[in-house]
Formats: sequence, C-alpha cells, structure tokens
Amino acid sequence: MRNLQSRITINPDQCGGRPCIRGMRIRVVDVLDLLAQGLTTEQILEEMPDLEREDIEAAINYE
Repeated sequence: MRNLQSRITINPDQCGGRPCIRGMRIRVVDVLDLLAQGLTTEQILEEMPDLEREDIEAAINYE
C-alpha cells in the first residue's frame, strides 16, 4: 500500500495544497468525482492519458 500512497503528493503551491496525483495538477478529488459520476477506470484513463491505473487505485485508497 505504501507504493500506492507515494503516488499522492501535496504541495502548498499547487492546487491550493490539495492532494494531487504524482505532482500533476490532477487532484485526488477530481478522480473520485469521475468515479462517483459512473466513469470506469478505463474511461478515466482514456480521458486523462497521463494517469496510470495505480494512480486511480491510490486515489480510491487515499486517507
């Protein structure tokens, strides 16, 4: 699980300090919102090609 959590970064100068995926400007909440809207992992990966499957798993498991 540690490897997954290392995919989540927090930088006070980026996205208002909100948790992001691997230093990109893709917030954890954005990924979770897409899942809540009913998008599948595959659809999210198509829509956001910089993401990896493990990034989505890390967002789901982020505490």
